[in-house]
Amino acid sequence: MGSTRSNRRRLAIGLGILQVLIGIGAVPAGIAMISDRSGRSLGMPLEMLGNSPFADFLIPGVFLLVVNGIGSLLGGIASFNRHRFAGEIAAWLGTFLMVWIAAQVWWMGAHWLHVLYFVLGLVELTLGLVFRRNPDTSG
Repeated sequence: MGSTRSNRRRLAIGLGILQVLIGIGAVPAGIAMISDRSGRSLGMPLEMLGNSPFADFLIPGVFLLVVNGIGSLLGGIASFNRHRFAGEIAAWLGTFLMVWIAAQVWWMGAHWLHVLYFVLGLVELTLGLVFRRNPDTSG
């Protein structure tokens, strides 16, 4: 039983670290997109959005900041604290990240960062499901 609790603790810490790293990357990028809707400050011309439903980077920036940024940071806190819904939160955040990346690839084409973040979303989803299926029975 102690081994199970130890494994769950390690899983929660690993998941929390992953979520915090995703959030730390998303918050400044989301703020930059909102602050400069043209994308120039990030080296992203508006032409990148030509095949997307967006006229500028405002809506993608809000999504990036709120869901992938703040959401991931809050998810990390839930994971570190082994909140009873941490697994579900992680699974949803991982799913949202993969959908976000798939939409970007669909509209703008692929970049190596898309592959990296899609894999990170898949890992987050998987760890969230594992965390969810292994409840802490210590109370």
